[in-house]
Amino acid sequence: MTAIDLHATASALGRAIGAGDLDPVALTDAYLDAIAAHPARDRIFTVVTAERARASARAASKRARLGVRRSLFDGIPIAWKDLISVSGTPTRGGSTLTDLTPATTDAPIVARGEAAGLVTLGKTHQTELAFSGLGVNPVTATPPNRHGDQLAPGGSSSGAAASVAFGLTAIAMGSDTGGSIRLPSAWNDLVGYKPTFGTLPIDGCLPLAPDFDTLGPLARNVEDASMLTALLLGETAPDLRGAPLKGRRIGVLTGLPFEDMEDAPGVAFAAGLGRLVAAGATVEDVSTPEVAEVLALAPTLYGAETWGTWGKTIETNPDAMHPPVLARFRSGREVLGADFMAAEATLARARADYVRATQLFDAIALPSSALLPPEVPALLADDALFAEKNLLTLRNTRIGNLLGLTAISLPTGTPSCGLMLMAPRGDDRRLLRLAHAAELALA
Repeated sequence: MTAIDLHATASALGRAIGAGDLDPVALTDAYLDAIAAHPARDRIFTVVTAERARASARAASKRARLGVRRSLFDGIPIAWKDLISVSGTPTRGGSTLTDLTPATTDAPIVARGEAAGLVTLGKTHQTELAFSGLGVNPVTATPPNRHGDQLAPGGSSSGAAASVAFGLTAIAMGSDTGGSIRLPSAWNDLVGYKPTFGTLPIDGCLPLAPDFDTLGPLARNVEDASMLTALLLGETAPDLRGAPLKGRRIGVLTGLPFEDMEDAPGVAFAAGLGRLVAAGATVEDVSTPEVAEVLALAPTLYGAETWGTWGKTIETNPDAMHPPVLARFRSGREVLGADFMAAEATLARARADYVRATQLFDAIALPSSALLPPEVPALLADDALFAEKNLLTLRNTRIGNLLGLTAISLPTGTPSCGLMLMAPRGDDRRLLRLAHAAELALA
């Protein structure tokens, strides 16, 4: 058996299992041992399902010996964000307001994964009810950032990112309503993929804003993200081999996405674009007024949906919430139905206009975040600073959610600085091929 590298890609581990060089039981035990030994394990995992994981690993090991593996990821450990139902465990959603009765069934996404051989290690911490991009949660737990224990990890899939970044799982599943997969991935130097809205079933998951909630993977590379998504869809993953950058046309949105940009993300983004150009891509600025237009609609659209989803529950005990998160939820109380309907109509028109304005580009690129991870103590000491940094953190990623795009964040090589690529709704397979080519150039 080969030595077990807990930071290897899930695909590499899967191929090692298939070749007979790695036993799923040994792999699962190695991850469980790493979790047990990690000083921040209780800030990363809400629950570790060791017995369930070992049983799944034993079954995967037997299938491997018999040559009847169900998928490349048969025997690969995974962690699930704690808004996804896993039977026998409560679904806390980063809050003390949720029902702690253990789920009696798995969410469809979990059932699909286990049917393909995934090994459930446990569930990971997140921000309160998934409504913050900073990843800071004083109510349940704030996971560490890989670059410093006192740095914000990014959210809301904060524990999912930490579990992969610290080598405690091979891959993780999170959710993205305004950037909650891509932001923690960017701040922890991972690949974060937000598929087109509706691609993966969100049944059995705690909702936030049902018109925007999207499930997707946090992974070590594009291949892993692509493979996991295809596996959960029951499809063949796109062939990433030979995906070219030469001749690809990439647009960069000007204006608002670069306002108040900190130096490091801006410099890393420019350097990343330079590497894409060196690999043969063409990069051009593009101005689209729809970006500012849809961002202005966000308080109405997100406010109404999030308050409609959680308002009654929150008001049973509002003191249980961190004040700036509570204030953000409560901002939706005053949204009128007529204003919400008008905003939805404007959004539909803006989406169509944006697609027409960018149709000649293979992808649109932006820095995943305008800032580096802030320090947690400063955020907790100043509610106004928390709110300000949270909105700036989410600004660039929310563009993709609002415009109905598929998007992926890639590491640039500069710590906590991601480069995001976005493509039209349904263009996921082409985006993943382009992202793989970009990943190679950025490396």
